[in-house]
Amino acid sequence: MIAYVIASHGDLAESMRKSSFMIFGEQEQVAAVNFLPNESPEELKQAYEKAIASFSPASQVIFLVDLYGGTPFNVATEIVSGNTEKMSLISGLNLPMLVEAYTVRDRALAEVVAHLEATAKAGVRHLDIQDGEDEA
Repeated sequence: MIAYVIASHGDLAESMRKSSFMIFGEQEQVAAVNFLPNESPEELKQAYEKAIASFSPASQVIFLVDLYGGTPFNVATEIVSGNTEKMSLISGLNLPMLVEAYTVRDRALAEVVAHLEATAKAGVRHLDIQDGEDEA
């Protein structure tokens, strides 16, 4: 089973975790790591390592982070780059992506990553109120 580290600036990660559990139900092997203004990248790395240590040793791990190029992304990149056979990283965290992540966590890592990228993009939609059409 794939484990997930949800990471963000501020309290978004924990809020996303709670919201996703409200929608989908409690999940095992899901950790939220919030990067707060008074924390350093080294403290964030320690929080990531603690989250990973809480997972089953055989778990593959996907980091779902809020912002490409931000500190949560950059620090996760350091960890993932040394463990590409069992870890991956996706930025652009949104709630549809996270909820969908729970439904595919028994698949192969590469398959889950591709699926979640597509889900995240499909989760951005526009409702044209004037003609009532939903547009992707």
